[in-house]
Amino acid sequence: MTDSNQLALSARAEHAGGLALALGLAPEAWGVVLLTLIERADALFAIKEAASGRYVNVNARMDALAGRPLVGLTDDDWVPPDLVTALRTADQSAMVQTVPQVSEHRIDDGDVKREYSVTRLPLAARDGGTPRFLAVLWLDLTSQRQQESQLQLALSQLEAQQQAAEAQRREAQDQSLRDRATGLYQRGHFDDQLRREVDLSSREHREFAMVSVALDPLSEDALALGSEARLRVLEALGRLLRSNTRAMDASCRLSEDRFAVLLSGVGLATAHSRMEGLRRQCATQIVMLNGHDLGFTVSMGVASFPHTAHSQDELLSAADAALLEAQRRGGNHVTLASIRFEPKG
Repeated sequence: MTDSNQLALSARAEHAGGLALALGLAPEAWGVVLLTLIERADALFAIKEAASGRYVNVNARMDALAGRPLVGLTDDDWVPPDLVTALRTADQSAMVQTVPQVSEHRIDDGDVKREYSVTRLPLAARDGGTPRFLAVLWLDLTSQRQQESQLQLALSQLEAQQQAAEAQRREAQDQSLRDRATGLYQRGHFDDQLRREVDLSSREHREFAMVSVALDPLSEDALALGSEARLRVLEALGRLLRSNTRAMDASCRLSEDRFAVLLSGVGLATAHSRMEGLRRQCATQIVMLNGHDLGFTVSMGVASFPHTAHSQDELLSAADAALLEAQRRGGNHVTLASIRFEPKG
């Protein structure tokens, strides 16, 4: 041990002895206080010979952990070889330190793996020489760690329950906004989205597109299969509209056969291209019921803000007018609204 370590340990011993004298206590009173506190804390205590690692003093709880009297024995006599190495390394490290050293170790106690916090402190020699003995204090952390683990598990379960409840709340809220047959938003949500989009585009001077969509009349074979066939077609159209729109877009069922799509930040040409692709998907979609391919087509009218309309009402009217033109052409068609040209003043 270095001279500085020896001086530090000697100073600590002198301080304890001086305090005992100042209080009118016998020097051995410190040992009584220490052992009493150790017993009250249900701690395990031992004193080991530093050079050999042999136990020279052990309390009853330490003997109980080892399952035998430990005085005269070493760690090799009661712990597994891998733990012997860890304990011996920690002991040797503590002998060259001036402050208590703490490490944690696990020991199998039957079916239970017990966890301990082990504090080590060299005991200063009476003559101020190199310490020969090491005091070792074991505190059982098993119950504390189990409680911490149970608390963490309970908190994790609570968090999972809260997340599930929130997900159910959002799903229920979302479902209240959606049409049951198609899974598309209902008219109220669409109107709110349209107002926000008009306001955003007006402030940021950017374009967005609106598409009016109508389901073309079903074939005679589909009509003959009744309401179930119509429901299957609506479900298929809803899936296609949802899969062809982004999270920032909005698809809505306005009425029995009328739908609308908002394409945020999209110009007229891009909107036409995307809707033409959607039209082709609808026309080639296979929808089966009772062995019959129902088939369906849609007509679409595409308008944009502000190129084909300068207000929300004008935009709705422009998209509807383009839709009527697509239907007039026989359906299964995408028509663009006319671009407004205003004369320069």
